[in-house]
Amino acid sequence: MPTALVVDDLATDRRLAGGLLSREEGWSVIYACDGVEALEQLEAHVPDIVVTDMQMPEMDGLELVQEVCKRYPLIPIILMTAQGSEEIAVQALQLGAASYVPKRKLAQSLVETVERVHDALREQRTNTRILNRMAHLEYELVLDTDLSLVLAAVAHLREGVTDMRICDEAERLRVGIALEEALLNAFYHGNLEISSSLKEIDHEAYHELAKKRCAEEPYCHRKIFVNARFTHSQAEYTIRDQGPGFDLSTLPDPHDPANLERPWGRGVLLMRTFLDEVNYNGTGNEVRLVKRAELSPEQLEAAVLD
Repeated sequence: MPTALVVDDLATDRRLAGGLLSREEGWSVIYACDGVEALEQLEAHVPDIVVTDMQMPEMDGLELVQEVCKRYPLIPIILMTAQGSEEIAVQALQLGAASYVPKRKLAQSLVETVERVHDALREQRTNTRILNRMAHLEYELVLDTDLSLVLAAVAHLREGVTDMRICDEAERLRVGIALEEALLNAFYHGNLEISSSLKEIDHEAYHELAKKRCAEEPYCHRKIFVNARFTHSQAEYTIRDQGPGFDLSTLPDPHDPANLERPWGRGVLLMRTFLDEVNYNGTGNEVRLVKRAELSPEQLEAAVLD
């Protein structure tokens, strides 16, 4: 049974987040009121995932992220952000957190985000074979307008970064989150032409419209084209949809903490935080993503010969 550790100094917020997760079949929840107690809980009961507030006494969310990433690098951390915590939340994402959910959207997005991160981690842990003698790997995927197919592609795309020893398993999870955001952007905003503003207004209507357009012209026949190339020095992904694109000048600055709560630009923030390069073409319907190797030449040679 998967376990989530929910960390928040406010009892009402702890109960809200824990209640949302515990109502899902198969999830158990343990609690902590600050970072210090969270570390004690981690020693006693190692959870599958940590969900934490950012602003807390004793040890805040940023300090907790640093300690968890150092002591338990394979446990993903999801941030609960509130107004006033945006700047440290961006720092926490840069230090190793896997994703975030605005507190005002916990009811709509927490369970979905936790399940997405946990599914990515579970698939990652079942991969026991590493293709460490491959010099390079390149392939292209052509994805139909099928959400399950798009999500399944993420698992295959992220395997290359460990197959080629570009990064460790903890960092591979973050690469997978970034790839999923890029593919979902191509699916919903690109091919289906659905604005994030609708999701902000009515979460259910957003997904109902997506389901409807998956069976309508011209959306249903559009494809997502993915080219992936891996060497021992970097992973490079190019993702192109067949939508009309968008005006790049309207994209909010993902490095500005003030934009953390905005519905549009969330995926770009995660992509630019977790990857080394994120570049769009002129029309906005193609993005190039690069993750560079973290291993030194000596470590890489030892890994390849392992």
